[in-house]
Amino acid sequence: MRKKFIFMLIFTYLITGCSSKDQHEYNKPAIYWYNKMIKQLSNYQIDEADDTYTSLEAEHRNSSLLPSAIMIIATAHMEDEEYLMANYYLDQYLKKFSKKDDIDYIRYLKIKSNFLAFKSQFREQDLLSKTLIQTDKFIHEYPNSKYIYIINTIRARLLMKKAIFDKEISELYGRVDKPKAQKVYEKKASTNWEDLESIEKISVPWYRYIFE
Repeated sequence: MRKKFIFMLIFTYLITGCSSKDQHEYNKPAIYWYNKMIKQLSNYQIDEADDTYTSLEAEHRNSSLLPSAIMIIATAHMEDEEYLMANYYLDQYLKKFSKKDDIDYIRYLKIKSNFLAFKSQFREQDLLSKTLIQTDKFIHEYPNSKYIYIINTIRARLLMKKAIFDKEISELYGRVDKPKAQKVYEKKASTNWEDLESIEKISVPWYRYIFE
């Protein structure tokens, strides 16, 4: 009986302790959640800030603080090189506030986030193709945007990357004696960037080059 009693005391302590520790805040003003998120981000508590933003969005869907909150947390993820999460929040902004005047800025940030996400010279080709489509769409829809020159620069660098990749594939086909495929990718490379010799090759450490 004594052992059972001690066990029950320990069990009750653990349950009540955990429940008080994990007690979730709710039904707070929008400014409370907003300030809490800012404080967490300033303390580099990004995961906690995500949860706080979720509370803000869930309890105050029409709050005037929501657009600012999304932009702040998206930028925080971008600064932390978490580009998928940054794009998630930017997509949320586009869905919720598609009629705002700063939509070209949000689309520019999405393109910038994708561009910064490239970590390897010869990988992430699907992301490369999608980002090029986004840049073309941006140039078509926002020709007078103040970000158009940055977008054009990003597009040029992506085309150079694609040209180098296609050239690498053509050389690979040449090494395995497949001249038809080699010519196809040579043409693709020159279409993306006419003067391939003008592209400065990226310096890759030998231990990474093996796996490229």
